[in-house]
Amino acid sequence: MTGAFEVLLEDDRAQLEAFIEDYRRALDATVDGLTEEQARARLVPSATTLLGLLKHVTWMQRVWFEECVGGGSRVALGLVRSPAESFVVDDGDTIAGVVSTHRQACATARTVVAPLALDAIVTGHHTGPRTVHWVYLQVLRELAHHCGHADILREQILAGRGGPVSLGSDGSPALPASAE
Repeated sequence: MTGAFEVLLEDDRAQLEAFIEDYRRALDATVDGLTEEQARARLVPSATTLLGLLKHVTWMQRVWFEECVGGGSRVALGLVRSPAESFVVDDGDTIAGVVSTHRQACATARTVVAPLALDAIVTGHHTGPRTVHWVYLQVLRELAHHCGHADILREQILAGRGGPVSLGSDGSPALPASAE
């Protein structure tokens, strides 16, 4: 897949998709090399965990691409009703299962949106119509927002191992090689 720094002179859609893909990969990578216990660790007062963040961004993308763009209802899609519910990690959730579900949701999102122009109006969301371009921007905003949360949680987990947290060239915690 093409990264954001490889599409500097491409059209808007190519740039939006490259940024979204970068964040999708980065979020997947935040659980790389962690134990199930670490991925479920609650390090903040809220119920936010790395595994819960990945479940939430999966839900969020399904809402925007499968519900809003694709026209499916949350009930028919098997989605929980609220953002708060989407963070809940069940006993049966595993890193492999949540990552797999996230990747499938991303693949479905790509398929659903592929035939539509950025200026196409979609009407599946309960708050009203909007353009595909708006949906891309919303998803990008959500992914960036939660990627920041995930970076901080991962840094806390890695620091808790007792060893140093390796930093990237920009001073941020280094993600596993698969995320770069």
